[in-house]
Amino acid sequence: MTGYGATEGALGEGRLAIEVRTVNHRHFNSQFRLPTALQRFEAELRNRLRQRLDRGHAVVSARWTEEPPRAGEIALNLERARALIDALQRLKQAVDLPGEVDLAFVARQPEVLAPGEEADPTIDPTELLGLLDRAVDDVVASRSQEGEALARELEQRLHNIESHLHAVEGRAPERLTRERDRLREAVRELLDGRRVDEDRVSQEIALIADKLDVTEEIVRLKTHLGACRQALAAEGAVGRQLGFLGQEMLREINTIGSKANDAEMAHLVIAMKGELEKIREQAENVE
Repeated sequence: MTGYGATEGALGEGRLAIEVRTVNHRHFNSQFRLPTALQRFEAELRNRLRQRLDRGHAVVSARWTEEPPRAGEIALNLERARALIDALQRLKQAVDLPGEVDLAFVARQPEVLAPGEEADPTIDPTELLGLLDRAVDDVVASRSQEGEALARELEQRLHNIESHLHAVEGRAPERLTRERDRLREAVRELLDGRRVDEDRVSQEIALIADKLDVTEEIVRLKTHLGACRQALAAEGAVGRQLGFLGQEMLREINTIGSKANDAEMAHLVIAMKGELEKIREQAENVE
C-alpha cells in the first residue's frame, strides 16, 4: 500500500529529518538512504520498520538539517619531523647558512601534521528509532485511509459475487429438471416405442444429478465470502488472508463452472471469476 510520512527532530547534538515512502508490493522489503554516521544503525532501523509494516516496498531517507560536531585527532608523524630537522641541520652545515630550524616551519611541511579520522558523533539509538516511529505513524495513517477505500471496493466485489451466486443457486434445480427431461426423451426415442426400464432411467438420472450437483460448492463459496467480510472488518494485517481466501473461492467457482452444463450458469461463473480476479489483484495491495 502507498503511504508517506516525514518528521524532523533533535538527534544527539544535531537535527535529523526522516522521510518514509511506501508503494505497493506483495511482500515486505525496504531500502535505506542514511548519512554515513547513521549507517551502523541500519539493521536496527530495518527491524523496527518490519515490526510496523507488514507489506509494501518502503524507502527510508534521512538527512542532517543540522549536522552534529565530529571529534577528531591530529596525527603526528614524529619520524617524518625528526628526519626533516636532521636534513635541515645537515643542509645548514653543508652550505654554511645562518638561521635556526623553528617549529612553525617544520609543522607546515607535508606529512608532519595531518588530520586523523573523524570519530562518528554520539548517537542514542533510542532517539533515532523514535524519529523513525514518528514518520511511520504518518505512513500508517495514510495507508489506513487507503485501506478503508480498498475495503469498500472489495466489499462491493464480494456483493457482486454473492449476487451472481444467488442466481446460480436459483438456476441449478431448473437445470437438473431440464437434464432429467432431456434424458427421458432421448431414451424414448432410442427405444422407439418399446417398454422403458424406469428403474434404470431413474438410476441414470440420479447419477447425472449427483455429477451436476453444486450444492457443496455453493455452501463453501458462501462460507469464504463470509470469511472475507470478517477479515475486512478485523484489525491488523489481512492481505495474506484475503489472498488465501481468493484462491479457495477460485477453486469453488471453477468447480461450479465444470459442472454447469448450462449456458446461463456458465455466464454467471465467468462474471464471478471476473469479480474475483479484481479482488485478488487488490488483495496484493492490502496490508
